[in-house]
Amino acid sequence: MKGTHLGEFEEMILLMVGILNGDAYGISILKEIEEQTGRTVTVSTIHTALYRLEEKGFVDSYVGGASNARGGRSKRLYKITSDGRAALENARNLRDKLWKLMPGINP
Repeated sequence: MKGTHLGEFEEMILLMVGILNGDAYGISILKEIEEQTGRTVTVSTIHTALYRLEEKGFVDSYVGGASNARGGRSKRLYKITSDGRAALENARNLRDKLWKLMPGINP
């Protein structure tokens, strides 16, 4: 399936969108990645991945309400789609299949 392959970083971003369940936006994803993985990323890298995921149909975005904390600006929120969930399942199944082929690893 051309254009639907998930890279490692895209997979992580897609997982974070699912984990944040309705409260996923650039900064919340960045904080969750840092907290869960210890990995440092930039918000622009996250946005680039989100745009690719949206083009592939794996996430939908919508504009949330404006807040005083953001100077009256709205945030763009992301949610995982059914195609996004399927892509994650496919990636997980493939990875599990390959791990089972690894000599010396007990499934």
